[in-house]
Amino acid sequence: MMNHYPKSAAILERNRQYIPGGVVSVNRATQPEIVFERARGAYLWDVEGNRYIDYHAGFAPHFLGHNDPYVTEAVIRGLRDDTSLYGSGTTVQEGRLAQLICENVPAVESVQFLNTGSEATYQAIRLARAVTGHDHLINIQGGYNGWHNDVSNNLMTPLEQLGPRVSPGEYPYHSISAGVPADHQNLVHSVNFNDLASVEYVCERYPIAALITEPILQNIGIVHPVRGYLEGLRALADKYKFLLIFDEVKTGFRHAFGGCATIYGVQPDLVVYGKAIANGYPLAALGGRKEYLDRFVDPTAARRVLLAGTYNSHPVPTIAAIATLERLLMDNGEVYRYTEELGARMQAGLEQIARDLDIEAVVARQGSAFSLYFMDHLPKDWHDLAANHHFDADERMRRALIARGIYPFPLATKQWSISAAHTPVDIDETLDQVKGVLQTLDGLPVRVPVTVRGD
Repeated sequence: MMNHYPKSAAILERNRQYIPGGVVSVNRATQPEIVFERARGAYLWDVEGNRYIDYHAGFAPHFLGHNDPYVTEAVIRGLRDDTSLYGSGTTVQEGRLAQLICENVPAVESVQFLNTGSEATYQAIRLARAVTGHDHLINIQGGYNGWHNDVSNNLMTPLEQLGPRVSPGEYPYHSISAGVPADHQNLVHSVNFNDLASVEYVCERYPIAALITEPILQNIGIVHPVRGYLEGLRALADKYKFLLIFDEVKTGFRHAFGGCATIYGVQPDLVVYGKAIANGYPLAALGGRKEYLDRFVDPTAARRVLLAGTYNSHPVPTIAAIATLERLLMDNGEVYRYTEELGARMQAGLEQIARDLDIEAVVARQGSAFSLYFMDHLPKDWHDLAANHHFDADERMRRALIARGIYPFPLATKQWSISAAHTPVDIDETLDQVKGVLQTLDGLPVRVPVTVRGD
């Protein structure tokens, strides 16, 4: 059991003298406060020397595992070749990366590179406003699309603030950050996932530039689109002349090489990738229809959309991204087949544990990513999840597992991420620890037996 972290506490206390809260992203301020020292494959080690089987994966980018040898060797070769940030012209590497994506991803005819998912969603929304001439935006309650003003709202709003379900309709703007101007808030309209009627309701009342959504809602675990939902969004975008933006920062390249657009056969106008695209190196991509991406170089100043960034397509993450995509294409997608097998093994094990212990629980999964919900059905949107999931039990389970050497992110509903570096032994050890925790955890919902009535 690992319950005390004195070295971590000392490092954080020192950092707090110079960094607000001691961390450089507020999302890293978690309990328990652990300082990690190194990572390899499927494992993390903290400064106390404890080893963890990692299912957080740095918010999911490490699809191949930490420090994948193929990717690491490619980066080392690039550094030895005196690769540098030139800041003028183009490079062979960024052209190669763009070619790999455009030739293998049906949703992408043209692509630009940035450093983070937030930068890429910012540029996608700006581009949509330029193309349509409209200012209003639709985003999804419970989704996360970055830190900027357009999307820093309605993240996981408590139901007592949000109010009851409305459909058709929209929800009040709930900012997750101070400093967003009121006039700007009036341009953003939030609706629930899987609610086409509310999308049309908003479109009938405002000139919409874009709807941005994760095609699978993964900020709150794994919430799948219901049948016809993504197709319905495509049809509404065509009807009301707004751009459909898929935020595939979490789903892209982890679930399939072409992301959810490939899985569901629905083509967005613009798509954003990040995280797994470079296996943990800082790189994001904005792709889509060429006629829209060409606005970044339009010769007419009034039509041209500014895209700039000294570190865009920095050679180190660009080389890492090329190597990552090469690995994913090897052996006709063996990485995807292997991680699907591990995901299915984990899901079957968790479901069996729930049955054995008479716990009310369901498992939502897409390939290597999954979430265990303490409720009697798979959630369809944030209202459903917030009303029915046992959040406290979820967080207590996660913290108890961390004390046993299993590391999920210690916040309720956050997805678990399996990597290609995990083994069946890792999965089985994890299942043993989950069973041990759930056997001793109080306050779990009890499964209600189904009574079959006779004639």
